[in-house]
Amino acid sequence: MQHKFFLLFSFVSLFSFGQQNNSTLNASQKLTEVLLNVDRYYVDSPDISKLTETAIVSLLEELDPHSTYIPKEELDDAQMTINGSFVGIGVRFQLMKDTISVVATIPGGPSEKLGILPGDQIVQVDGNIVAGIGIKNDQVRQKLMGDLGTKVKVTVNRKGKLLDFNITRDKIPVFSVDAAYMIDKEIGYIKLNSFSKTTVQEVQTALQMLKSQGMKSLIFDLQSNGGGLLDAAHKLADEFLSGDKLIVYSEGRAQPRYDLKAAKKGLFEEGQLVILTDEYSASASEILSGAIQDWDRGLIVGRRTFGKGLVQRPMSLSDGSEIRLTIARYYTPTGRFIQKPYDDPERYKKDLTQRFLNGEFVHADSIKMPDSLLFKTLITKRTVYGGGGIMPDFFVPLDTTVIYNSTLYPIKIDSAV
Repeated sequence: MQHKFFLLFSFVSLFSFGQQNNSTLNASQKLTEVLLNVDRYYVDSPDISKLTETAIVSLLEELDPHSTYIPKEELDDAQMTINGSFVGIGVRFQLMKDTISVVATIPGGPSEKLGILPGDQIVQVDGNIVAGIGIKNDQVRQKLMGDLGTKVKVTVNRKGKLLDFNITRDKIPVFSVDAAYMIDKEIGYIKLNSFSKTTVQEVQTALQMLKSQGMKSLIFDLQSNGGGLLDAAHKLADEFLSGDKLIVYSEGRAQPRYDLKAAKKGLFEEGQLVILTDEYSASASEILSGAIQDWDRGLIVGRRTFGKGLVQRPMSLSDGSEIRLTIARYYTPTGRFIQKPYDDPERYKKDLTQRFLNGEFVHADSIKMPDSLLFKTLITKRTVYGGGGIMPDFFVPLDTTVIYNSTLYPIKIDSAV
């Protein structure tokens, strides 16, 4: 029985670590007693580990929408974008008609080096058939990703001919800069998809390249960028803001106010700056956009951002799983708190759908903000708003030619392994 409660006691230890009040200790003891009684007396044989994980998920859901539990087996996937790399075979794939179709090979990856081509269909992995069996994306990742240096045998169908490839898994970079180029002789463009450990270096490289080509103005595209690391957002804002300007501050019940400021000479502190946003620009994207807007450093163009103003801290549990717990709220330099209300979980989940139905994505005058959320920018005293995302300075309606799925997210074209 003892091994069954390994995860439970790991969870309880989170509460009993250090000095805790009696009510917390009593609550954790109560949870232990319930699971002990279930394990000892329940009519059937219960899966205590599964019940414990269900309890953890339910507990965190009661707090806020962004405090989450990540099981050990899902942690590598969850950290892939943040870490800026993963271990795999280096292909982008799409499930088409129940078959794993290679969309592209990742440059420099093991699959490209061995000659796997776009259009190849993966039909076997280590001798096991994977075509025509209803395989899902997560199952593809489980079969093709793995430990560094391990091998996997992949059989592909190429125009009716079966070809075998023995692939050694390697470290595959996940780039956060999708594109960087000159639109004309003076205007540069950078598209950023996330804020990871490699983001700052990637953007610095892109800025240096564009400046060497004569860039004087920059369009920085954060559309559909769901965020990532707070540190990356802080350091990116420092590339655009001069002096020791405040970029963001955070504050929580157990965390006193903590200011993050510009601290060095940035690569693009002068020159016109436009940031593109939409309803999927969230978290770190909103920190960067808010700082640029509050200091009148540039203009925000697009649609109102997602509205996530909560800071999570990863906390490892002893079995290798992890919780990401909200520890603070963050505020823009003017003091704006841009988190949308989450007291009603169902309403929160349907917020983007409701905004679409209200016409907000296509009509600027459909957005109504109360005067209580009104703030003034720090230099020119322009009106900006808190509560529920960053409002753009110039509105651009939704491109209705894009195909969306039932939850209003653009259909994902491919995944990487």
